[in-house]
Amino acid sequence: MGLDFEKLIKILTAEHADGCQNRMVIGGLDKFMTTWLQATEKESLSKDQKEQVAGVAACLQGYAQKPIAERLVAIQRALEMLQSLGLGQNREGGRGPRQSEAPRNGRSKAEQAGSGLKSPVTAVRGVQSALARRLAQLGVHTVEDLLYLFPRRYDDFSNLKTIRDLRYGEEVTIIGVVQEAQNQQTRSGKMLTKAVISDGTGFVEAIWFNQPYLLRQLTRGRQIVLSGRVDQYLGRLTFQSPQWERLTGDLVHTGRLVPVYPLTSGLTARRMRSLIKSAVEEWAPRVVDCLPQSLRETYNLVDMVTAIQQVHFPDNWDSLARARQRLCFEEFLLIQLGVMGQRIAWQKQPGRPMVVDQAMLNAFMNALPFKLTAAQQRALREITEDLQRPHPMSRLLQGDVGSGKTVVALGAMLVAVANGMQAVLMAPTEILAEQHYKTLTALLQNAADALQGHVATTARLMAQARVGLLIGSLSAAEKEERRRQIANGELDIIVGTHALIQEGVSFKDLGLAIVDEQHRFGVAQRAALRQKGYNPHMLVMSATPIPRTLALTIYGDLDLSVIDELPPHRQKIITRWLAPRERERAYAFLRAQIEKGRQAFIICPLIEESEKIEAKAAVNEYERLRDEIFPDLRLALLHGRMRSADKEEVMARFRNGEYDILVTTPVVEVGIDVPNATVMLVEGADRFGLAQLHQFRGRVGRGEHQSYCLLLAESPSFDAEHRLKIIETTQDGFLLAEEDLKMRGPGEFFGTRQSGLPDLKVAKIGDVRILEQARRAARDLLRQDPVLSQPEHQLLAQRVREFWGRETDLS
Repeated sequence: MGLDFEKLIKILTAEHADGCQNRMVIGGLDKFMTTWLQATEKESLSKDQKEQVAGVAACLQGYAQKPIAERLVAIQRALEMLQSLGLGQNREGGRGPRQSEAPRNGRSKAEQAGSGLKSPVTAVRGVQSALARRLAQLGVHTVEDLLYLFPRRYDDFSNLKTIRDLRYGEEVTIIGVVQEAQNQQTRSGKMLTKAVISDGTGFVEAIWFNQPYLLRQLTRGRQIVLSGRVDQYLGRLTFQSPQWERLTGDLVHTGRLVPVYPLTSGLTARRMRSLIKSAVEEWAPRVVDCLPQSLRETYNLVDMVTAIQQVHFPDNWDSLARARQRLCFEEFLLIQLGVMGQRIAWQKQPGRPMVVDQAMLNAFMNALPFKLTAAQQRALREITEDLQRPHPMSRLLQGDVGSGKTVVALGAMLVAVANGMQAVLMAPTEILAEQHYKTLTALLQNAADALQGHVATTARLMAQARVGLLIGSLSAAEKEERRRQIANGELDIIVGTHALIQEGVSFKDLGLAIVDEQHRFGVAQRAALRQKGYNPHMLVMSATPIPRTLALTIYGDLDLSVIDELPPHRQKIITRWLAPRERERAYAFLRAQIEKGRQAFIICPLIEESEKIEAKAAVNEYERLRDEIFPDLRLALLHGRMRSADKEEVMARFRNGEYDILVTTPVVEVGIDVPNATVMLVEGADRFGLAQLHQFRGRVGRGEHQSYCLLLAESPSFDAEHRLKIIETTQDGFLLAEEDLKMRGPGEFFGTRQSGLPDLKVAKIGDVRILEQARRAARDLLRQDPVLSQPEHQLLAQRVREFWGRETDLS
């Protein structure tokens, strides 16, 4: 390395020692960095070294405009990067400048471990191996994990009162002096610690249970701060198990908004608060702010160090709101940059525009045995407009259960076939794949028959369109024959499961790839299907109604088409919420339906008994129903722990009418189409969200007979009662999804891991205003700097990669 690096290290070290006043070089650090960068361009550097150099420059970008606290962080981060290049060892063997908060008798534990936030959590003062193992149960393995373990809620102990003014039931804080304290054993063997506190206006008693060691701490004359709910005992006001601490300069457990963290066995709330307080004081100043200062100013955001300090130990509710706004904005921004980056990269790929024969499409629609709804026509128009563009389509088609997505998809596939290309439809299960295969072949045959003698060209296209099925349960010989037909172009439309993306499956000319129930597939699986052709157009479909804000967050890389109306022939499903005492009545109704030749589902939430959740176990419930309630009927059991082949067989036999009742866990949420099933009985309905209940309900009402959904709830909470009342009166899946989102949040509404979305620690999808700001910021950033390569954006690009846990198109 040349002398320029050594010179920079000396200047940065001196700048740190001078309190970051920006006076170590003439003209300031910004001017020096410009000169230094020009000099390093002459150096022979590896790729990694070049990235580190760019990172150093990004850290110090706009140094003169930064406040002192941010300058300190920038200097520390730049020195870390130089150390990673094997530089920066000071003459005493240390690593760069010492932290100002280090104890006088030596370096802090953070310095000893190196100042990286990726250090093991044992680098935090007070964390030994035993405590580290407990923290690991909460997902905390590094210092950074601990800093980002945010409070679940806050106890407001900021209401400071005198003892004279205390009122029963209030959450308050008092400051007083311990007058006396004693341990006292009750008849039941419990140990009480009682203390009398005075503040000059009166006396109050505080009681703690089974903590005799407190007697050594609550010494007579000690001044303490005590926070909690004012209770009463024998007519006297008391505090029972209040939070307390000695009166010092910085309160942690009392007299403020007190954070409440998730806990695990062996880790008390008080210990966790003290631990995180220590970590925040020592490590939060080392957090590097990935957002450029100009972006923070535009959206009035606090810096990251302040945000972390205030989200853990807020000065007041307003400070907490501003900290949360900053953290929420960053999470949304990182998501948007990830998905928009994917979108930009995909749209850069050359596509193959298709010619859309509108006369053919009109003839197809007119030949259908039903009229497409306005929403279906709009969705098909949006898709065909995409197919004509010179870059590949990337679109999400979402619609409620029974809204008619399949026929829209078939219209798009016919366009591909008319252009001499192949189309593929991938479904998550064999049952769904077979269902799609039968639906598509029937629609094509019916349309061809209806057009015969009228629109000969279109009729011939539909009659000659060759549809094939490729699923895992085919024999080896059948699979080999399908693969041969696909490779030779003997099949125009191929329907299948994961078998489509396995090695050995190659298409002659794949023009359109469609993924059904796309949230059941990972990103890698969708990408594998896409790679089966030359940048094919991609359409993904979902029957889970997703509110627009959630769709924009999870699927920001896709254009959105919505089928938001049901066909006129789709019947309303009568829905009733029943109390436990009405269970026998529900069974009698279900039996009456079966006697009419119908079938029924019974949904149970869990597979095996749980002491914590009062929900029926499907296995035990199946045996009880089979032996005691419906011994004369044919029952089957379906649950997620069964082998895939066994599940497929049970569902197929139920669909074929071999069983009267299917007892199942929620694996049936999206699945078989059984027109003869008219009753959906949901046990423990209060355990499910609105969106999931609506999906269950959508399994019935698919035939000509009136259908019913019966919801049994053991002991619903207030929120659960609200959900059950809503679903009784509302059939619109999108309205239900919006309500569900408000009540439950995104994690419960739509599993974030399942969707491929990184975990959200702070943001809620209900934060629409912040989400829209983040989308606008992401759009503006990528318009200026499509791969975030400019020096001021490199820290942000690195954060995007870390957040998504993989390389993105911003790398």
